[in-house]
Amino acid sequence: MSGPLRLVPDEGTPGWAEETMRLRTLPRRRRPKLGSPTEPEHPPVSADPLDELADRLAELCADAVHPYEIAAFLESDGLTDEQAALLYGRPDAFTLAEELFAKVDRRYPGPVSSDNPWRADPWRCVLRGLVFALPGLAYLLGADLFAPHRMRFGMPSGMAATAAATLVSWAWNQALAHRAYAWLSRTDRHRAGLTLLIGAPAGALLAGGTGWVLGGPLAALLFTLGQSGYLAAATVLLVLGREKQLLVALAPSAVGALLVHVVQLPGAVRAAILLATLATAVGLAGWDLLRCRRLPATDQSSPSWSTTLAAGLFGLGVGTLTMIAGLGATLHHAVSPGAPAVPNSAAAGPALVALTLSLGLAEWLLYRYRSLATTALRVSLSPGDFRRRTALALAGCLGGYLAAVAALDYAVTPLWASAHLISPTQLAALLLLSAALWTALLLQALSVAWRTAGLALAAAGFEILTLLVGGDPVTAQVYGCGAAAVALVPVAVVVLGRTTRHR
Repeated sequence: MSGPLRLVPDEGTPGWAEETMRLRTLPRRRRPKLGSPTEPEHPPVSADPLDELADRLAELCADAVHPYEIAAFLESDGLTDEQAALLYGRPDAFTLAEELFAKVDRRYPGPVSSDNPWRADPWRCVLRGLVFALPGLAYLLGADLFAPHRMRFGMPSGMAATAAATLVSWAWNQALAHRAYAWLSRTDRHRAGLTLLIGAPAGALLAGGTGWVLGGPLAALLFTLGQSGYLAAATVLLVLGREKQLLVALAPSAVGALLVHVVQLPGAVRAAILLATLATAVGLAGWDLLRCRRLPATDQSSPSWSTTLAAGLFGLGVGTLTMIAGLGATLHHAVSPGAPAVPNSAAAGPALVALTLSLGLAEWLLYRYRSLATTALRVSLSPGDFRRRTALALAGCLGGYLAAVAALDYAVTPLWASAHLISPTQLAALLLLSAALWTALLLQALSVAWRTAGLALAAAGFEILTLLVGGDPVTAQVYGCGAAAVALVPVAVVVLGRTTRHR
């Protein structure tokens, strides 16, 4: 996921603010016309003036999910605590709102017949899943660029530089995408383009420089620089909604990866295919950025740098957790050369492929949860009812995602050379990682930034420390990702069970 989901669908389109938020005022008392024979000169006085107010606010009170909604309407209409005491005999507006909420039955009409604003296009999610998974084919084309006969950090020389550059790219591009999305939510495509124009090359240079400092064969370092440039360009295209253009850029690498299994391609041909993908992605990203720069800028306040930093730390945390899932056994032997081999370590490859292929479904389920939560807002009759509905929606979406990841792993494993069926412990580690990642993405999408980033970083730090002291990598993943999932899911249940989080 390149950035958070928009909190308001179709934000920035004409009339979105009016459709999203409508202010209502208290209905006024009807005054009889002078001389009307049907109206008594002195209407009867109610024993409790609250009855008359409940009649006038019947529609508003019946729609309310919580007494605070009624209190907000009363205060917006100018009702003070003194007036509540003088006119209705209640100490304050909140007490008055609570009695109105209890007096009027809930009779909200339920979901409207209009289209669901959070309905996601499944084909677009499939497309995004492809563009997340296809870059892995570049490693098949670039395998000869590394030096397998020279080991460094327990890996072929140059692979450590690529891994470190990947981590830096994930962290930087997550923060960059978040900031660009924040400008897009303010309908300022000009400044979003400017943010990407400055941030994407800077991130590519930072990631490539990190790999260059670690060192390795020249060919591997050039591959690392190209990968950093591609990830920066892909971030630009994904943020601007250009998935189809990114798929076009990935076409040469996809065709080349298929040819590798049929014929022996020379190194120069492989390098040319990789350069074609990189040049196409950078060219398409540059063209879209130029189009953004031609648009006028709007007078909007700058997004918060605090949440941008939290998004970057979140990207670093989840990137580290994913990296350990793939290279945990390798790092374990690099730290403890005399340690026994990790059983069935080849199963990490299919597990990572399954996790990557599931990202499109993960994004669709994020939209699905938002859709179910929006429906729950319309039909819930109390705050408790809303919390129950959102918790069930969370359980259903998370359970469906974990089932899909497990199914994908079992489907990919037979296609993987020298890989055996995943063990129960490894499957538990994969599912706990998937649960933590999906729940963290959901909380990030709903602006729960720092808690999510902190939990992801804590889990990643625990796993790194466990590997450094020679601990088993699979056990470290079970405890690290398990603790993150156990903490994130209750946070999601509590935070997302509040109606204000979804408005």
